[in-house]
Amino acid sequence: MADEDGDPRRPSLFAPVRPVAVPAGSGAAKVRHAERLNTIPFGIASFRIAGFILWPFGRTAVERPDAGPASCVGNVIWLVFAGWWLAIGHLITSIPLFLSIIGIPFGWANLKMIPVSLMPLGREIVPTDQEWGAR
Repeated sequence: MADEDGDPRRPSLFAPVRPVAVPAGSGAAKVRHAERLNTIPFGIASFRIAGFILWPFGRTAVERPDAGPASCVGNVIWLVFAGWWLAIGHLITSIPLFLSIIGIPFGWANLKMIPVSLMPLGREIVPTDQEWGAR
């Protein structure tokens, strides 16, 4: 494979990347399958956060009583890789929202999402019985 100048010694930066074929019964295939299964709780937590972000009013996050030690370990992994920057993002975006009258409820909603974005595993989004805007 040659680069754009035709030099065969140096491969092109935009050379097509071919996926590595993994035999179905090999240990590598089992590791890749387990890797995908281990990410399912994080995907569910991501969808839980997305639903809460879509409409946070009249809903709140509560801890599930049946959450075990696996959710605690998962929350630590989530906090290290995704939770801290999501929480900082919610905090930073809430500041300009508080500067306008119309944005104040959305600023409160952004602040309400910080605990869920920090540690979403072992939590549940439930409707509140309070009026809109009440805390």
